[in-house]
Amino acid sequence: MSEHDPLIDFVTSVSGDGYLKVEETLGDGYVRLRVPEAERRQAKHDIRSIEDVIIELLRNARDAHAQRIFVATTREGSTRMLTMIDDGVGIPHALQEAVFEPRVTSKLETMVMDRWGVHGRGMALFSVRSNVSSARVASSAPHKGASISVVVDTDQLNERADQSTWPVVEPDESGKLRVARGPHNIIRRLVEFACEHPELEIYLGTPTEILATLHALGRDRLDIADLMFCDDLDRLCVWQRPAACSDAAELTATAEAIALPVSERTSHRILAGELAPLESLLTSLSVEDEPAAPATPDIYRDRRSLRIHHGDLVAFRAELSRAFDVLAERYYLNLKGEPKVTVGRDAITVRFAIEKED
Repeated sequence: MSEHDPLIDFVTSVSGDGYLKVEETLGDGYVRLRVPEAERRQAKHDIRSIEDVIIELLRNARDAHAQRIFVATTREGSTRMLTMIDDGVGIPHALQEAVFEPRVTSKLETMVMDRWGVHGRGMALFSVRSNVSSARVASSAPHKGASISVVVDTDQLNERADQSTWPVVEPDESGKLRVARGPHNIIRRLVEFACEHPELEIYLGTPTEILATLHALGRDRLDIADLMFCDDLDRLCVWQRPAACSDAAELTATAEAIALPVSERTSHRILAGELAPLESLLTSLSVEDEPAAPATPDIYRDRRSLRIHHGDLVAFRAELSRAFDVLAERYYLNLKGEPKVTVGRDAITVRFAIEKED
């Protein structure tokens, strides 16, 4: 049939052109795109470094409507291990292998154009797996987020030599943070993404640091019943499961299941509160000071970046949520997630994501 076949034109006018894009419907909102549609979305995708892998996984989490993203990474010899955990919509068990196949996407009618190019072709995870030693969904379920584990041979896929230096961040003319300079390493990619999406909480650390952070944040978030009487951890969101573990053995097993391997001794230390949780990247960033003016300095202006302890931020968010309850009851509103608190040089910005009750 030609592209302008009258029958195709008629069906398109009645039902839209979605059927022309799909080779197979996989269920739960996932489809396999036809080759021409994948090519239309610039299906060719190059992964040239580990830093590119980071960006693709971050974009996937963002497009899955995540609000929190936890990145654990470590290197042993030439092997880089990477785990990304998010609180997004999750991946059904039956599709956890299919998402790594070409042209599989949940974005039939939408694709995203951002500073890193087009996203939504159904090729990102396929390209990641094609360039690394292994890539898998360690744990996920609908509405419970996901943990994706990637192992990379750095002899086959390069990474920047300097993986310890943090970039210099400064505000632009509008006050938005941006990366001014620094090596193009994993840290910089994450900081750039955090600056681009200040509504997201992004955490970076070792598997031990991320596990300690999940445990602390989860205990602040979960009800006492979840913490004391949870017989099935799988019913919780992936990122909340460490908080509900009753002992070190259970925490070690749970960590292994979400691709955060730690020793039982480390689990004991986390449960004892010996390991402090991480701050999110935007909270922990040190913003470059403005150059001193030649005139008499203003002694009442503190030019340093404001830093607020994680525990104080958690308490502040809880107070904001309680204060919001007054408006919620009066105007029939629901708070979507926790209030977002962004700490800048001269301001603390609070954002409430809401939805109105029907």
